[in-house]
Amino acid sequence: MDLQRTFVALGALFAGLAVALGAFGAHALRASLAPRDLEIFETGVRYQMYHALALILVGVLWAYRPQSSLLAAGWLFSAGIVIFSGSLYLLVITNTRWLGAVTPLGGVAFILAWICMAWAALRPTAGS
Repeated sequence: MDLQRTFVALGALFAGLAVALGAFGAHALRASLAPRDLEIFETGVRYQMYHALALILVGVLWAYRPQSSLLAAGWLFSAGIVIFSGSLYLLVITNTRWLGAVTPLGGVAFILAWICMAWAALRPTAGS
């Protein structure tokens, strides 16, 4: 599978999972979680959806401007989703509070991914 399809497929899978997790949080967890924990869980879902859509955008952009900075952005968005959102889900579900220390690493991956996308947009194309 080429990278364009890989990133679009990963983004779609992460987006679908965000919808499922959002519904799970709203229906199954609402009664059993403290309001602050539900808010933390919902933050994970929200960031997962935003960055799943960004990952799809990376796949679309790859068709027009395949370059290493977009490749990096795609993998950084993927890592950010797993680390940032995943650590928040696990923190809430397992009540393992030290996982909150891992969450910023996912945030750094998101920031770096956005910088890579900006770099891809600003880099001149061959022959420009």
